[in-house]
Amino acid sequence: MNRIIPTYSDDINTNHIIDCYLKSPYTSIKHSSYFQTYDDLLSKFKNTEFTFVEIGILDGGSLFMWRNYFGPKARIIGIDLNPDAKKWESEGFEIFIGSQEDSKFWDEFFSAVGPVDVVLDDGGHSNSQQITTAHHVIPHINDGGYLLVEDVHTSYMMKFGNPSKYSFINYCAKIIEVINSRSSTLPKNNSRFRNVIYSCSFYESIVCFYIDRKKSFDSQPTINNGIKPKARDFRFNKYKAGLEKNNYIKSFIKSAYLIGARLISLIVYQNSKALLEKISTYKIKKYFIDT
Repeated sequence: MNRIIPTYSDDINTNHIIDCYLKSPYTSIKHSSYFQTYDDLLSKFKNTEFTFVEIGILDGGSLFMWRNYFGPKARIIGIDLNPDAKKWESEGFEIFIGSQEDSKFWDEFFSAVGPVDVVLDDGGHSNSQQITTAHHVIPHINDGGYLLVEDVHTSYMMKFGNPSKYSFINYCAKIIEVINSRSSTLPKNNSRFRNVIYSCSFYESIVCFYIDRKKSFDSQPTINNGIKPKARDFRFNKYKAGLEKNNYIKSFIKSAYLIGARLISLIVYQNSKALLEKISTYKIKKYFIDT
């Protein structure tokens, strides 16, 4: 592995965490893009009393980086499979030995530690490890805290059993569905995280779950007290225009995929809106290919 020094910004805070990384007395391996993400998400915890947990501490270098970055008030806890990691307790860190895929380990961990503020998953990076960890850790994160999962590019790597319907990234897609189910216009999702995860953010190789139960309430449509000028809604006008202005036969030949939808719209236009929109997505497939 090449020793690349991550310098990319003149921002003082961003460079500070890089300095902490470079000055750590022991080895740590991080992707060069991670430091700006760390600073975006974690700078608010600097010089505060909070509990930070890192899964996968390997040679211990990141523990010293975090302590230098967050300051002496932070409670820093490391988790690893290797019993030798216990040696870092002599440096003032709390160390737990166990598997992130073991639900019993998590029960015992939180029984001993209590709720935490930030969990950084830099463990084994497999689908099972990342998903199991999220399932057991999220309920124990305080409001305003995060679960950060690193190296999620493994969801696209064959050696981690991917592509798979059950990759961690696809799990994140399900979480997005859970978040959006708080809208009263959608069917209610009874996930345990429906009123726990406020948002989900994606960075290069990192996913962040932002936990805030107070903000995760069911959403209802609202309207203010302003004067309503009765403006026409033109969103679906393209279908009406297609029927009124085009010759039916030519229209059917040029746009075969709209034939059924247009016939339905003649019968009951309002009820065919969803179908028409779904069929029209055929036109935008190219944007997905180029994304």
